[in-house]
Parts: sequence; C-alpha cells; structure tokens
Amino acid sequence: MSSIIPAPIARQPWSMLAPLVLLVCFGAAVLFSAAGGSLQPFALNHLIRFAVFLVMAGVMTLFSREIVRLVAYPIYGIILVLLMAVEAIGFVGGGSQRWLDLGFIVLQPSELMKPAVVLVLARFYADLPSGMVPTWRSLVPAGVLIGFPMLLVLAQPDLGTALAIGFGGAIVMFLAGLPMKWFGWAGAAGAVLAPVAFFFGLQPYQQRRVFTFLDPENDPLGDGYHITQSKIAIGSGGITGKGFNEGSQSHLNYLPEPQTDFVFATMAEEWGLLGGLFVLFVFFLVLRWGWKVSLASEDRFARLLGGGMVATIFFYVCINLMMVMGLAPVVGIPLPFMSHGGSSMMTNMICIGTLMMINRWNIRSGRRGLAH
Repeated sequence: MSSIIPAPIARQPWSMLAPLVLLVCFGAAVLFSAAGGSLQPFALNHLIRFAVFLVMAGVMTLFSREIVRLVAYPIYGIILVLLMAVEAIGFVGGGSQRWLDLGFIVLQPSELMKPAVVLVLARFYADLPSGMVPTWRSLVPAGVLIGFPMLLVLAQPDLGTALAIGFGGAIVMFLAGLPMKWFGWAGAAGAVLAPVAFFFGLQPYQQRRVFTFLDPENDPLGDGYHITQSKIAIGSGGITGKGFNEGSQSHLNYLPEPQTDFVFATMAEEWGLLGGLFVLFVFFLVLRWGWKVSLASEDRFARLLGGGMVATIFFYVCINLMMVMGLAPVVGIPLPFMSHGGSSMMTNMICIGTLMMINRWNIRSGRRGLAH
C-alpha cells in the first residue's frame, strides 16, 4: 500500500483524522436534518469549512518549531489589538459586540485568542528557568497575559469565551509546574469573589441563565425553555433514536438553536444513546491522540503547547455537553466539529493543526511517531 498511496498522504495521523472526518460527516447529517432535510444553509457550509480548515491544518504542519516560537508574542499582540478594536469599531449582533468586519471576512478575534493565549504561555514558560517557576515572576506575567484578554472579552459580553481563554491558560500554567497550593488559593479566592462577580460583573441575562440552571422548571416557557426542550429532545431519543430526519423537537421548532449550541440534543433525539456514545467515543480518540502527541515530545515548549490545545478542545466538548443536559448554565459554547459556525470550526482546527504540527516535530526528531 505504501507504493500506491503518496507519502504525504500516508504519513498523516489517520488514527485521529479518520474518526474526525466521520464525526464531521455525522455532524453534517445532523445539520441536514436540522434544516428540515436540506443541505442548505447548514450542512454544505459545514463540510466546506471543514475541508478549507483541514487544508489550513495541513499547511500548519510545515512550520518549524523555531518559527512558531518566534511568532508567539507577535501573534498574541496582533489578536490583542484586534480585541481592542472590537471595543472601538466592532459591530453588534445578537446583543453582543464581538465581530470585526474586515471586508473580505467577518472576524471574531476572541475565538483566535483561545489558541493564542496557549501559544504565548507555552513560549513564556519554555523560556523561564526552572528555578523561577515556583516564584511570583512566573505567576504575575502569565496572569496579565491571560487576564487582559479575558477582561476585553467579558466586556463584549461573552462569558463562555472568556472562560475558555482562562481555562486554556490555567492548564498551561498547571502543566508548567506551578505549585498546587497556588491553584488552591485561586479556587478559594474565586469562591469568595463569585457572589460579587455574579451581582456586579454579569449582565442581567447572564444572571438569569444561572438561576435557570439552578431551577429550569421554575419558568419552563421563559428562561428555562432552552434547557427544558433540550432535555425533552435527548430523553425522547431513547436507545436508538426516532430515526434520521424524524426529530420532532427540531423540525417543529420546539428546540432553539438546533444547529449550533443544541446540536447534540438534535442528534440525540434522532440517533439516541447509540449516537451519543459514538460522538463521545470519537472525541475520546481525538483527545487521547492529542495528549499522546503532547507527552511524546521531549521539548518543553511543544509539550505545553500540545497540552493547552487539547485542553481547549476538551473545554468546548465538556461545557457544551453539560450545558445541553442541564448540568451547566447556557453560555453559548458550540460542540466542536458538529455545530454550525465558522468561528468554532476555525478555532478547533487550529488546535488540531497545532497538534499535527507537533506530531511532525516528534517524528522528525526521532521520537516514536503517532502518525498512523
């Protein structure tokens, strides 16, 4: 087979890519159903975006470790400037000011900040002498690198994306070896400040989402409508589901946002528990592969970068699934590779491309390859 298949194709990490392609195609089938049995406007765009960003991920594998280290701070700085530009000239959509219209593309800089903060922190801690890791000199600069973009994103307001930025950054700090007691203190401080942040930091609609999470049945036709209908859709699917293109919750418009935030509920109604287990299994394969790639690297920068990218994808998956099942407040986090939306697909494919790049570094340095 090696003589038939071109080498550039054969050396790709198919143990990850094959399940990922299956998941994207399955997501397109769910989006086809969400549109009432039509490729437009969701399913076809979903497949085209994946194909475009898969090419982008392939191009990313050509970058050397030295180039990536070199551009870490400039990339972070450019995206930070774009975030500040959103505050000045960004346009409002859906009650939030998150986007920049650059003419040829409508860009959401906060999405790009998720992998960018992982990249810049990996560079920061890779350059830091090991003796300085348990000192304030490793904490304060990293806190500024994470905190400034989080504040800008919270001002949009976009709580979900701000939390994703903070989570990815915190994971890199944890993997870098910061003392565990610091994370304990941060958790305790967060618990103390949570009521203040809730009453004075969150918008009224965000506060209602928290109350709805605590008691969704209190207002099933108002603020609790999303979660109530999502639970109905998931529960009505049973073991095997109602059948492809037979979901009543999405087709009769009971389920809000069946193609984006609640795409898992749309899927579960038609494909049941078996469909849900397939989705979880694919995510497990992708995340396990990414974690192995990270651990296989002898380079500190690559290990931190890979671990942070795995954490970013994991955050998307975990929060979305908890959200649609009523285990977390609704924060507008889409399900990777299944939800319709270019920004989410772009961010997650940047993470995948970064991991493919690190995998290539490992192979070229003689480490045990994970490409097959």
